[in-house]
Amino acid sequence: MENVSNILDRASPLFDVRVHYGNDPNQFAELRFPNVKGSFPLLFVVHGGFWQSEYDLSHIGHLCAAFTSRGIITCSIEYRRIGNPGGGWPGTFQDIGLATRSIFRDLSNDSRFDQARTAIIGHSAGGHLALWLVGSHRISKDSPLHNEQKQEIRRAISLGGVSDLRSAWKKKLGRGTVTRLMSGTPEEHPDRYDAGSPIELLPTGARYALVHGTDDDTVPLSQSEAFVEKAEKLGDQSTLVKLDGIGHYELIDPESEAWQPVVRAVLSLLDLDQHR
Repeated sequence: MENVSNILDRASPLFDVRVHYGNDPNQFAELRFPNVKGSFPLLFVVHGGFWQSEYDLSHIGHLCAAFTSRGIITCSIEYRRIGNPGGGWPGTFQDIGLATRSIFRDLSNDSRFDQARTAIIGHSAGGHLALWLVGSHRISKDSPLHNEQKQEIRRAISLGGVSDLRSAWKKKLGRGTVTRLMSGTPEEHPDRYDAGSPIELLPTGARYALVHGTDDDTVPLSQSEAFVEKAEKLGDQSTLVKLDGIGHYELIDPESEAWQPVVRAVLSLLDLDQHR
């Protein structure tokens, strides 16, 4: 397994624009645009760190810069996390919804944005939030996560992501941080787990690509396997890419051997030429 500190400690590449989608200091996003003329797809990016405030968006910047160099606008979302005021349930979820809706709307008048091609990608806890977002239109009206506005994003890529919060809680992933995220257990708040767990929202009509290493000892491969199995059974388009001998952090490192399969998964979901 690669040295975890390698990607987490590297300085983040420069971004082009920082935009704020709310009044909280953690409600912002960093945009990177291709430096050539044209109309480009948009990839929302959600970083991981088991939803905790000590991990911010800086370490995912290398992934963003690498995709922008391939002709994709990337929008890396910062959000309120466990330890931040308003983080956890329901604020963490609400921030991802608010960020994607407001930034999509703001970019809709930008000629550089090809609105027909938009996706969201996330790593680890960010994979959970990416999968959750494209299914969020299925949330019942009595949930604080329900939103009446149309969800524009119908494609999601999860990299070593958490797709089943009940299973993650049971297995005590991240030393039990699921309980902190949801402010309680599945028994205490079954409605929260129904609304916040991506696997519970299937089928969604979205397209999915899940990439997971067989040697991931942070989030087990079984999380992605169970999600794809249920998605396919219910008729959603879902692809699982299993990478032998790959751990958790290689998936977001453009210098790792896992990178090319990640690129192929993203380009395929965006209906882009694999050679671009």
